[in-house]
Parts: sequence; C-alpha cells; structure tokens
Amino acid sequence: MRFAAIHVAEFRVQAVVRAEPGVRDCALALLEGTPPVRIVIAANVSALSAGIELGMTESQVEDFCVVQVRPRSPALEKSAHAALMDLGWSISPRVEDTAPDTIVLDLEGLASLLGSEEMIAAQLIERAAGLGLAARVAVSSNLEVAIHAARGFSGITLIPAGEEAKRLGGLPVGVLLPRAEILETLESWGVHTCEGLAALPVLQLSERLGQEGVHLHEFARGASTRSLVLAEPDIYFEEEMELEDAVPELEPLSFLLGRLLDQLCARLEARSLAAAVIRVRFELEPVSENNVRSLNDSSSSRKAAPPTYEKLLTLPVPMRNSKTLLKLIRLRLQTEPPKTAVVKIFMAAEVARPRFAQGGLFLPSAPDPETLELTIARLANLVGDSNVGAPELADTHRPDEFRMRRFVAPGVGSAGAARAGIDTAEDDSGSRVRRIRTSFRVFRPSLAATVEMREGRLKRVSFGGVRGEVLSASGPWRTSGDWWREDAWEQDEWDVDVRFAGSLSSSSAPAISGSSRRGSVIARSNLFSPKDFPQRLPQHGLYRIYYDSVRGGWFVRGMYD
Repeated sequence: MRFAAIHVAEFRVQAVVRAEPGVRDCALALLEGTPPVRIVIAANVSALSAGIELGMTESQVEDFCVVQVRPRSPALEKSAHAALMDLGWSISPRVEDTAPDTIVLDLEGLASLLGSEEMIAAQLIERAAGLGLAARVAVSSNLEVAIHAARGFSGITLIPAGEEAKRLGGLPVGVLLPRAEILETLESWGVHTCEGLAALPVLQLSERLGQEGVHLHEFARGASTRSLVLAEPDIYFEEEMELEDAVPELEPLSFLLGRLLDQLCARLEARSLAAAVIRVRFELEPVSENNVRSLNDSSSSRKAAPPTYEKLLTLPVPMRNSKTLLKLIRLRLQTEPPKTAVVKIFMAAEVARPRFAQGGLFLPSAPDPETLELTIARLANLVGDSNVGAPELADTHRPDEFRMRRFVAPGVGSAGAARAGIDTAEDDSGSRVRRIRTSFRVFRPSLAATVEMREGRLKRVSFGGVRGEVLSASGPWRTSGDWWREDAWEQDEWDVDVRFAGSLSSSSAPAISGSSRRGSVIARSNLFSPKDFPQRLPQHGLYRIYYDSVRGGWFVRGMYD
C-alpha cells in the first residue's frame, strides 16, 4: 500500500497569500497579539532572508522597508485547510486530516485511473496551485515516512520500499516535530539529522528522553507504522475574510467578493460539485452619529443598521462560474445595499451535482442557463423582483388570477412539443398516438361586448368592432367568490360559436395574452396589435363570454384556438 503526503510549507503565510495574491512574491511577515505589542509569528523565505526573525516586535519589523506586514488570520487558515482537504478528496476517497498544513492520501487502486505515482503527485501539485497553495508531495509505503519526507523535501519525492531510513537520514531532526525541550537536548548532544538520531541506542535514549524519544527514534529509522485515520468528506463550503479597514463602496467590495468566489468555485471544481445556493453575510461597521457610511450615495440620514447583513442567491441550475456569480451578487447589492461599511465577509455554498445537458441535433438550442439568469437579474434590478418571472395560475376559482414565479427555461427535449401543444399517449392497442390539445387565447383586459337575447337565448354578440350570429351556446356557468373583499366577483359564463357577417371595422381593441387554463385548455401568449385586431379574427370561431353582475355588463374573456 502506498501513501501520498501533501504538505503546505509556511502554511500561515500561504493562507494569507491565498486571499491576497498580490503579495505572493513579496517578503511577508505575520504578526499576532494586541497592538502595540504584536510580534512576528511566521514569515516566508524572502522575509527571513531580509533579516526578519520570529519573535520580533512590530516596531522592529517597521525598520525593514521591503517587508510587508499582515496580521495572522485564523479564518483564512481555516479556509486554506478546507481547500487542502478538498484537494485530497479530488484524488482519493481515503484522506487523513493529519495537521492543519498536512494531509495523507491512500493511493491504492488509483494507478489505473490516474497513472503512475509521479503523475498523481504532479496532478496534486497542479491542483494545489489552482487552489492558491504551493504544496510538497512525498510518496512512500510508510505513512509516517511520507509525512516527514513531505515536510523535509520540496517538490515531488518518491521513496521506494526499503529505502525509508536512507532517504530520511539527511533531513534535520526538526521535521519529526519534537518538543522544544527535546530538540534543544538533541542539539546539545550534537544530533542534528535523522541519521544521527537513528544511530543512538534505543535503551539509553528511552532512559533520557522517555517514550517520546523512542517514538522519535522509530520515525528517524522509518520504522513507525500505523493505520490511516480517515476523515469524513465535508459537504460545507465556506470562505471568509476579515478586513483591516471597513469597506464602504461597492467597487472595492466587489473585488473582495470576486476573490472569495474564485476560491469557493475552485474548491467546488476540485470536488466535481456546483453551487445551488450562495449565501453571503457581512459584518457591518457600527453606526454612530458622527460616522454613517453606506454603499450608495443616497440620503445621509440613515437609521441604525443591524450588525450583520445577509443575502441569499438561489440559482435556477447548479453553477460554479465565479464571474457569473459575482455579477449576480453585484446586482443584488445594487438593489438593496448594506446600510453601513463592511468589516467582515462570510460566504457559503450549498452544493449540488453539476448539470449535464444533451443537445438535440434537430431542435433549437435552449438559452444558456447562466446567461439567462444574469439577464433576468438585470431586469429585476430595473423593474423589481415581483415584476419579472413566469406567470402561474393561482389555486383559486377567481377568473384570471395568477402570480409571478421564478422563470426556469424548459428542457430542450420537450420544448418543441410543448410549444406546439402536442401531447402523446397510448391507445387501447398500446401504440403511441399524437393528441393535439385545445388552446385558449385570453383577452387582457376582457373586451366589452353587446349581447342580443331572443327568447332567453343568446342571438347576436358584438365586440371590438365586429358583430356575429351565435350559432350555438353552452352555459351559463355561474362563479362567485370573495364576497368579503372589495373586488368580489359574480359572473355567468357561456361558450358560444359565433359566425361573423358583414364588413369588419378597423376600430381598436385591447391586446390578447395568455394566462388561463381550464381543464385541458392551454393558455397561449400571442399578442394582437390593436390596429389589425378585427382582421385577424376568423370568420367563424368559438369564444367565451360572460356577464359580470358586479359591473353590470357583458364581456368576452377569450377565444378557443
């Protein structure tokens, strides 16, 4: 069994660099503590080469003009460790969470899928770079040897079975992570390498250093064995960033949101997942009488803002395109910005499987879901969320009652048949037959009509500048409701077969749109221009008319197609 250990050197520094790529090539030192007493707790190689030492005070570091200084961020370290775990799960389902900067993978059975050990190690380094981390990879048959080799050697290290002690011999004892007291004792003995430690007699080492000395001796010889402690894959993807200075403007805030989205989407891609919901939470700067700042330039009079501000972005289809997600979040923030400046950003994704679509060779391609969602968001930003979407009939008997729901593009495979109003069913013999459904075109608003009665029956009807004879009629069907409301209704409906006669006038009429369904009748959304309304009516057609008792008049609701 072979194991691959992944180690991120200078982990605390890399966690900061991952969130701020602009300082990757700079000399960087991290401070921890309460100002003004803050000391250096980590630094990269460039900073150490410039003369920075661990334990220096902030005032001492300020003398080095070439060194960038940042505070240590546990939140960024947590996100970087989560990204490191995602890196491991992107290759193998068996991953051990060894330390914040180190994980171990079981490579058993992966050669047939991913190639040789060297190829797998190269993929790990490449994917780590995509997650913003510079990693080291070591492969060995001994789990502990792989861990110590990844800490001691840069790049890719492959250790054949039986050569563990030889390959570890030249590494400093510090890669075994002994306690400071034991490390000081070993240095006082002149033991600086793993080879020197492995040469010491175990019995005398046990008498002087105890059981920990024995374990260090086994590590140095590459003889320590243990089982892999598996970690459970995490389904929560979170990123957060604490800002040194509050951000009151949308543009710099969008820049920071873009960084977090890039990191979040890279982690999702590593796990072959996509985001179904993006949750953004801001910690806001407290409001005071002398300090009121906002993300828009509207009135300066503001009420006290809550300490946090949340925005939920629900996506119609799972996606992981960071640029599209950033545009959607920006549109939401423009519509309803936070009341004060932002001091901390938290972002989380609820995951789903990425979508898979098969296009049809002879069917028109559906609109790209990401582009469509962005277009809808821009329209909602202009006219309001309640005015954009797809009409949906409400669960009520009230005529023409509908509400707006979120618009989702239909599937490509059924789009053509749905538009044509064609359905398929099985007949008695079991064969598939095509069945055409009746459509109903709704007039919005309903057309005022004049009805002539003879012996209690409908005889003639005129509306929209046309007049016709009623050949047959079915009805009435009486509906009423909402008597407790001001807009109560009471109507008697008929279905009438009308044949028009005489010349057709060119009087104007309202537009016709579809938003009604009764039984198996489908509502269509075809608009008639007022100027050509009479000319487009057939000479013979089936219509629905009704008498409105509340308004005291006749109206035409629509026509059957």
